[in-house]
Amino acid sequence: MASAANANMNAVRETMDVLLEISRLLNTGLDMESLSICVRLCEQGINPEALSSVIKELRKASDSLKTSENCTN
Repeated sequence: MASAANANMNAVRETMDVLLEISRLLNTGLDMESLSICVRLCEQGINPEALSSVIKELRKASDSLKTSENCTN
């Protein structure tokens, strides 16, 4: 039983490593934790395109905040 659990964990780890490498090749800017959250959300039924749009909008908002902070300093 423990052997099957270890094999499953190794498969999950290997899959996440491959997804992270693809993410890096595509220059998504996602780290392992962010990518893992995105994968879990997609597994829960979240639309990947909608998730992508939300991430892009959050990045734009974050960049705008950083820009406005730099202008006031």
